Amino acid sequence: YGTLVSSVIALLLAVPLVSLLVATIFLYDSRAFTELLLSHPVGRGDLFRGLYLGLVLPLAAMFLLGVGIPLAIFGGFGEAPGPVGLMLASGALLTAVFAAFGFVVAFSVGDAARGLAVALVLWLGLTLVYDGVVLLASHALAAYPLERPMLAAMILNPVDLARVMILLALDASALLGYTGAVFEDFFGGVWGLAAAVASLLAWVALPYALALRRFRRMDF
Repeated sequence: YGTLVSSVIALLLAVPLVSLLVATIFLYDSRAFTELLLSHPVGRGDLFRGLYLGLVLPLAAMFLLGVGIPLAIFGGFGEAPGPVGLMLASGALLTAVFAAFGFVVAFSVGDAARGLAVALVLWLGLTLVYDGVVLLASHALAAYPLERPMLAAMILNPVDLARVMILLALDASALLGYTGAVFEDFFGGVWGLAAAVASLLAWVALPYALALRRFRRMDF
């Protein structure tokens, strides 16, 4: 389990960063090609789905192969099939979430340099700063009942959701953090995992819908 926990920490930092930057850079570099495609009788919705799936599916496949093959070779599936499966699933979902965030950034910020800066700030905020703010708030407001606000704070961060989903499966309660401990206490066991998966799927749909709406309204 020690190796899996270390892999989870790396996953929660690397997968969002790579997915976000690859999606953002790809869209800025391919803007002229996108304009060319739009000059043909192609619906914007169909083009958007093609761009999104054409980016997310290879990224998710590379993640699954790059992480799954070493784990299979060294017996990870035999020792902890459930946690390993959840780690792979959460990594694929985070790929979809942050690729969609990359689409939102690229379609909302015209300048490529500013767009990349926004993408990096977004990644930094969700992966590193967010937990620090939550911890600071929980310490400052310790005299008040914070269970439900902390639960909401965790659901509002897809990286937190993925972390809790995996660590609940690993039964590594000491590493869950404040929001994860509240989540485990509130839901517990299978219901907690189901709620985390459902919330993470909602995080895939939300930026996807936002990016699609922005793409439909863009003036190329």
